[in-house]
Amino acid sequence: MNKELIIKKCAKCGATIRVLKDCKCACGIRCCEEEMKELIPNSVDAAVEKHVPTYEIKDGKIVVKVNHVMEQDHFIEWIALVTDKKECIKYFEPGEEAETHFKYKPGSTLYAYCNKHGLWKKDVE
Repeated sequence: MNKELIIKKCAKCGATIRVLKDCKCACGIRCCEEEMKELIPNSVDAAVEKHVPTYEIKDGKIVVKVNHVMEQDHFIEWIALVTDKKECIKYFEPGEEAETHFKYKPGSTLYAYCNKHGLWKKDVE
């Protein structure tokens, strides 16, 4: 397993998918009759401090937060911790706090997905 998430999004309907193994042929992964585009973490022109996950280590756990609004039309949909052998994900609804905890694993990667500004990531030391 790769510790990099591949997330693709449909430009028409907004559907997102997690790609386990990407298509290498010319057809690509399609939705609404168009090829879905890969989301590149930390590449959208938006406030980094409101999207990139932050963390602290406490008692063998990693406490992850995203300092972001959680409004009905603009919120963090999920936070994930990815290692070379495991993916852990926590989903959120508007109004909830974008905070969770996972077992601490040095060298893992944290991801956060904003419904308006896409995919964000931070490596864990």
